[in-house]
Amino acid sequence: MALFEDFEGRIPQVNKALKEYGFAEGEKGLNEARDLCKARGFDPYEICQSTQQICFEDAKWAYVLGSAIAIKEAEKTGDKTGSTAAANIGKGLQAFCLPGSVADDRKVGLGHGNLGARLLSEETQCFAFLAGHESFAAAEGAIKIAANANKVRKNKLRVI
Repeated sequence: MALFEDFEGRIPQVNKALKEYGFAEGEKGLNEARDLCKARGFDPYEICQSTQQICFEDAKWAYVLGSAIAIKEAEKTGDKTGSTAAANIGKGLQAFCLPGSVADDRKVGLGHGNLGARLLSEETQCFAFLAGHESFAAAEGAIKIAANANKVRKNKLRVI
């Protein structure tokens, strides 16, 4: 059984990202990425599941890959800010977008990472949630980030 929905359609882009950051390809590489995160004291697969219980498997694995990318980038650059980590998580999310899809064309994965980066940036002082039914899942993620953003921010984020 495939690890996530439309495995064959997604895995070429996922493998490219895995390889770029020193992981094996396929399921083995994704498990290596998850193990790296667990070794750092968190499990993005479980965090994603607890944020939205009805999320698809590919979303959970996308956050695993993105989080592992954020760890690798932080080790390489020394930049361990939440804002930079969020932007790097977006790279993993983007790798899971189906090639040729609207999400891929519009760089939705990178956009989600950049939204998280803005919420964690000290330059952002206020955030207003406006979400329709089609973006409810994204809003749930943003709400969780906003609810926890002040743990790493110097100045509190005002949320409307």
